[in-house]
Parts: sequence; C-alpha cells; structure tokens
Amino acid sequence: MAKKEEDAMYRHFLVAADRYNMERLKLMCKDKLCKRIDASTVANVLALAELHHCRDLKGACFEFLITPQNLSGAMATDGFEHLSKSCPCVVKGLITLCSAS
Repeated sequence: MAKKEEDAMYRHFLVAADRYNMERLKLMCKDKLCKRIDASTVANVLALAELHHCRDLKGACFEFLITPQNLSGAMATDGFEHLSKSCPCVVKGLITLCSAS
C-alpha cells in the first residue's frame, strides 16, 4: 500500500474511532500519523487533529512546523490553504507559536 493511501486510511480510522469513542484505536492512529508527518501532510493532519480534539497530534504538527523550512514547505500546499480557511484559529495559534520562538 502506498504512503498516501496508508495516511488516508489512518485519517479515516481516526475519524471513526473518535465518532464511536474507541480510544485505543484513536491512540494507535494518532501514533501512526505523528510518525508520518511531512510538509505535504501536516496541514491536513493538523486540521484533523483540531476537528477531533487530538491535542498530542496537534502538538506534533506544531513541533514540525516550528522549523522555517518545514513551515514554508507546508504553506505551499493546498492543504494549508484549506486549513487557513477551515480552522483560522489553528493558523493564529501557529503564528503565535512561531513568533514566540
């Protein structure tokens, strides 16, 4: 299975685990997604983390985005454009975090 397909599978499982209160599955999906964060996926994972109240996954995304090179790579994606429109409070938090470091 390709990385992109696996990422989508973990995201879908996380949504289902959150909906049906399956904490163990949710934890496993969060762990997998944390390990697979890169510039092309971080914005989508961050939006997912915000929507499904995954603070640790959100924190991992923010930690990745602290690096200027990672942030500029992520900002060039369609996912980041979607994130800024769908979750402006997350982008505001990211700006605050980046300006503090």
